[in-house]
Amino acid sequence: MNPKNMAEIGSLKDCIGEIVTVLGWIDAIRSHGKIGFLVVRDGTGLAQGVILKEEVSQDLWDSHESMTLECSVALTGEVREEPRAPGGFEIGVNDLEMLGSSSDYPIQPKEHGVEFLLDHRHLWLRSSRQRAGLRVRHEVEQAIHDYFYERGFVRIDSPILTGAIGESAGSLFSTDYFGEEAYLAQTGQLYVEAACPAFRKVYCFGPTFRAEKSKTRRHLTEFWMIEPEVAFADSEANMQLQEDFVRYIVKRILERCQEQLEVLERDLRDLELVSEPFERISYTDAVNLLRRKGSSIEWGDDLGAPDEQQLMEEFGRPLFVYEYPKSVKAFYMKQNPDDDKTVLCNDLLVPGFGEIIGGSQREDDLDLLLGRIREEKLPEEAYSWYLDLRRYGSFVHSGFGLGLERTVGWITGSRHIRELIPFPRMMNRLSP
Repeated sequence: MNPKNMAEIGSLKDCIGEIVTVLGWIDAIRSHGKIGFLVVRDGTGLAQGVILKEEVSQDLWDSHESMTLECSVALTGEVREEPRAPGGFEIGVNDLEMLGSSSDYPIQPKEHGVEFLLDHRHLWLRSSRQRAGLRVRHEVEQAIHDYFYERGFVRIDSPILTGAIGESAGSLFSTDYFGEEAYLAQTGQLYVEAACPAFRKVYCFGPTFRAEKSKTRRHLTEFWMIEPEVAFADSEANMQLQEDFVRYIVKRILERCQEQLEVLERDLRDLELVSEPFERISYTDAVNLLRRKGSSIEWGDDLGAPDEQQLMEEFGRPLFVYEYPKSVKAFYMKQNPDDDKTVLCNDLLVPGFGEIIGGSQREDDLDLLLGRIREEKLPEEAYSWYLDLRRYGSFVHSGFGLGLERTVGWITGSRHIRELIPFPRMMNRLSP
């Protein structure tokens, strides 16, 4: 093989009429008498190789017949446009070399059970729908970094091992840390709050962990979260930032991932509504609305998935629910000055998935924050550094956390977020 003739499938549009060699994996195989078709995938796209028995040697034809799904191959031939072919290009094959065999490939073009596919996740990643979903995830991640970079935010990498509880103590993974108890981080928020006085606008982006015994399609024990924090921003400014941020991400995907959304058969109508202003409703009004619709929810209950679904059926577009009872929210949320039973917070709900963002203005009053820590029976010594943020130059600030997998699940229309992270971790799954 002449390296000068190597080409990636994604660049074949620039190689029409040329003889090139493509390296990749067999994605599909079919034959019609004396014509063989090999669809090759190289990570940049798909191309169809066409082999005419009458125009190639018997050895090459026999080599083609020995190919199986997911063999790695070197395929050489002339590039031509063919709108009917996968990827829109065809290669008239004059040379074919198997680089790596793939006998008895376990995932075949037939129905497989979910557990079987998850057991073979390391191979399932290669399938078209999984590639499409993870390509969208990649684009969402890049959009996130671009959005914050363009607006002057500084990325802060928060620790994964921590002694401080960010959310509920009942959903912690604990571990021994040289004789001291440590936890896998539920959130990086407390740490980006500490960085806020240094840089004003910051964010962290990384894996977070929740030991929740939940088997719903919206839950993972390990997931990725984006958490910005902004100094001198109140709850209203926080919601405005969330709306702008989500709109930016969706617009980016609609512009750059049309091919993947088509593979996933995504109906784009609700995504196109993102360009319009988001709806808003207070928690109290939401509870009253749900009760009028027949729900048994009581004021003070947290909204569950069925409640969120009913609200989405009512509004049909992204919806902010704000000012929840402080009894169902984290200790660091700012007490509502107009109602001491609620806090200045919000959840952002989207059609098909419910909550994708939780945000709040943070409690900046030292005494009130200390009172909440004691009320929750949290270890004060573990939060001494966090309380220092209120002792030395306290300031109004707000932030939020966006769950990456839920957001990508909503954008792609995927049924379960386990398909939108390369190697999902759930209650019953730690492998592969």
